[in-house]
Amino acid sequence: MKRLLAILFFAALTFGAWADEVKIDKDNCTITKDGKTFNLYGKVKIVDAFEDIRVKIVDSFEDADIRIVNAFEDSCGKVKIVDAFEDVKVKIVDSFEDIKIKIVDSFEGVKHSRSHN
Repeated sequence: MKRLLAILFFAALTFGAWADEVKIDKDNCTITKDGKTFNLYGKVKIVDAFEDIRVKIVDSFEDADIRIVNAFEDSCGKVKIVDAFEDVKVKIVDSFEDIKIKIVDSFEGVKHSRSHN
């Protein structure tokens, strides 16, 4: 029994060391992951691997409201989807996300600041 508890404790510590540290900053409209900061606006490339951040698209309880635009993606929450020359690479996931977003037609922006491991 003690051996099992020791193994579980070690596993929890190991997972915690590998977990990504993510901070969302509402005032600066940024997300910081593992020491790298990305704007929550600009040009975004959707990828299947080697992403900068993992995004879950939700209908409620989002961290940010994002509006997809064709131009003028220069303010908080406005994103243009591109195939090249991106500012950030995003992978759409169903779980283990770095940020939850809701796609909106207006009133885009970050809901609140948060930090987690």
